[in-house]
Amino acid sequence: MTRRTVTVLALGAFVTTLDNTIVAAGAPSIGRDLALDLGALQWVALGYMLPFAGLLLVAGALVDRWGRRRTLTAALLAFGAGAAAGGLAGTLWLLVAARVLQGVAAAFLVPGLLSLLRTNLDARGRTLGAAVWTACLAAALALGPALGGALSEYLGWGWIFFVNLPFVAAMLVLLPSTVPPGRAGGTRAPPLGAMALVTASLVLLTTALAEPRWAQPLLAAGALLGAGFVVRERRARERLIPAALTGNRVFAGSLGLQLLWGLGISGIFFFTPLLHQEFLGLGPVGAGLPLVLVAVAVVAATPLVPVAAARAGPHRTVAAGLAVVGAGLLALAAVNHLPQLGPRVPGMVLIGAGSAFTVPMTSHALDVVAERYSGTASGLLTAARELSSALGVALIGAVLTAVRAARLDSGAPAGSALAGGYTAGLLTAAGLTFAGALLATRVLRDRPAVISSPHDKRAVP
Repeated sequence: MTRRTVTVLALGAFVTTLDNTIVAAGAPSIGRDLALDLGALQWVALGYMLPFAGLLLVAGALVDRWGRRRTLTAALLAFGAGAAAGGLAGTLWLLVAARVLQGVAAAFLVPGLLSLLRTNLDARGRTLGAAVWTACLAAALALGPALGGALSEYLGWGWIFFVNLPFVAAMLVLLPSTVPPGRAGGTRAPPLGAMALVTASLVLLTTALAEPRWAQPLLAAGALLGAGFVVRERRARERLIPAALTGNRVFAGSLGLQLLWGLGISGIFFFTPLLHQEFLGLGPVGAGLPLVLVAVAVVAATPLVPVAAARAGPHRTVAAGLAVVGAGLLALAAVNHLPQLGPRVPGMVLIGAGSAFTVPMTSHALDVVAERYSGTASGLLTAARELSSALGVALIGAVLTAVRAARLDSGAPAGSALAGGYTAGLLTAAGLTFAGALLATRVLRDRPAVISSPHDKRAVP
């Protein structure tokens, strides 16, 4: 059961994250074939990102109510159908519709799969499963741009979407022997009003990042709906987010750590291929390949994570991991003025190795919640990560753009100005990561008294 569960988690983490990054490298090919401008191409990515981020919280609650096997099977079939339709699409609207279908399906896949950490694995297995999940996330983030460029160049951009189908098929085969039938939660009708408020709020806030011209009204509307959701939750008898989660210090702290980590790392990952092309002179495929070093470092460090968490505790393990990530970002900043790839390797390795040791902020957060809330908890953790990714791109992008513009005004060459903006982004990300390290020493110190799962009925030491 443990091996099958970890395999399904690995496949799901990789394929749902890959669809966030693989399209960017193939966008020029899509634009040429479908005669799309940059604004239209943006919605090929947003069609996946918006429903994914906006529905995660709702999907987590529904997974608990509908049952994992039923929900995961339906989500996999929808994800595969969206991938096939996207690969065959001949118009923008069909392509965007296919991406929306994939995004909706991914919103149900991720919390449903993450909840298996809590229901299928014991305490040690949860740490291993979370480590594998994070390793696959990093691999997908690192490989996505290079893989998308290679598929578009040699097979055609449709294969950016067709490549999802083998993953879907493998997970459908493994699912019946991995996920038992039945429900984890109650049978009451879900709070539709709360779902509508939180989904609309998240979608508006995320869209505001992609449409600067409408940012202020979108942000205001999203914030207003978000405030309405909070007021509704405080007064409601049937809450979308159980008080057992919002009142849990460890779980709430883990959400904060997800936000800080994502704000820094996601923005840096997004702009690194651009820097490699404009400053280092690498091609579209080569610009993404150096990020593979980050994934290799994550995978290499992953086997050490369960041992470190058992000996040092989750709070010290996560704090040390975030501190190493911060050190890697500073190492990159120190050599970023050099137009060579070699000096950047140590920083990339540190970022990857440190990221591996942050996985207990997910596994430990799931340890402290009741099993009937595992889907909701997983949805919250993933929503925090996805939203922090979008916000991170906006934040690091704003810092990079401002510094780059100032350097251009002072007469610096374009490549040097971009490098200066990227260095400022690295320093900003490092500051956020070190803040996360300090937070981890405080909020993850508590440990659950009893873990209730099919495999672990003991008190946690």
